[in-house]
Amino acid sequence: MRRIVLGSLLASLLVLAPTFAANWPRFRGPNGTGIATDKDIPTHWNDKEGVLWKVAVPGIGNSSPVIWGNRIFLQSSTDDGAARMLLCLDTADGKAIWSQKVGAGKGKIHPKSSWASSTPATDGERVYTMFWDGTKVSLYGYSFDGKPLWQYNLGSFTSQHGAGTSPMAYDGLVYLANDQDGDSVLVAIDGKTGEKVWEAPRKPFRACYSTPFILEKEGNKPELIVASTAGVTSYEPKTGRENWAWAWHFEGMALRTVASPVYTQGLIVAPAGDGSGARNMVAITADGKRLAWQTTQRNNPYVPTLVTSGAYVFGITDNKVSFANCYVAKTGRLLFSERLDSLVSASPVLIDGKVYAIGEDGVGYVFEAAPTFKLLAKNPLGEGVMASPAVADGRLYIRGQTHLFCVGKAALK
Repeated sequence: MRRIVLGSLLASLLVLAPTFAANWPRFRGPNGTGIATDKDIPTHWNDKEGVLWKVAVPGIGNSSPVIWGNRIFLQSSTDDGAARMLLCLDTADGKAIWSQKVGAGKGKIHPKSSWASSTPATDGERVYTMFWDGTKVSLYGYSFDGKPLWQYNLGSFTSQHGAGTSPMAYDGLVYLANDQDGDSVLVAIDGKTGEKVWEAPRKPFRACYSTPFILEKEGNKPELIVASTAGVTSYEPKTGRENWAWAWHFEGMALRTVASPVYTQGLIVAPAGDGSGARNMVAITADGKRLAWQTTQRNNPYVPTLVTSGAYVFGITDNKVSFANCYVAKTGRLLFSERLDSLVSASPVLIDGKVYAIGEDGVGYVFEAAPTFKLLAKNPLGEGVMASPAVADGRLYIRGQTHLFCVGKAALK
């Protein structure tokens, strides 16, 4: 591994517009929960109404948008795969503020994936993104005005599906779970300098794509929670010291973790799956000592990450058809499983007691986050969607196949 320092950042919040009520700084938003604090986002929209603006996004990619202040960041690839791009857009109208480009190649990918499926992360001072050039993966740091700061080369990447995991930032460090076929390591990089602070090897199986989160329990020190085929592990964020590890045991083939783990009701819930249709979802106690429940129903989520609300966990399944599922968080009991008319690969978000899920056909489903299923709306967007949505400052951002859409009430008649 090697590090290339490209510059230093004179951090200044003056590059931002006025402070917003909430940011969406990483894949799945604050701490990866997929939960927004916003209260005034439409439940109804289509390609003509309810959309504040839409802009064409150059290139192709499944990277989700992240938002800090008046800036939107997302990754893309040129159509021919010859370059990867980090784009910075204005939240006011979607117009480009700046872009950065690095050379790349095509690389083998899953039919539903892209050469730019990794979502950036930001800490409000810098932006971090993982670029896969078709052979190797590298972490890059940029200033908020688009200045390249550093590059950290993580080496070659091996998987039949290509690369696509996303970084996260916490307390000055950038974390990446670089899990692939035959090799797995968790790395922590200094956000200012690009220096490696620590790395923790993990038992490799098959490439996984889940993103870690920070577990903060009252009276306890923060823990970095990582899930992969090997199991669920807690690390000390500053040092990489392992606090505890829970090993995953599968009947038959070991399954991948694509969806990220979530925390609720004192439990860490993590799904796993495979293209064969096999599914496995577990809930373990937050000290890693006990398996609270497990379900291997084929109608469980694989790619879309779960969202939680109070005593319940909500998931969107993706096994040939999609169902909206509701589970009791403490027991795993399935309360409902309602078929949707679209296949969903993007992760849902929770906004003001409602679950928003966007289908591959661009239809947005909104249903109540309650133990009884109640569909509130079906919203056609007019183009396909694979990327998970983002929410910030009363707006819902959806990255479609060719456009970025901004949904907000101001556009409703």
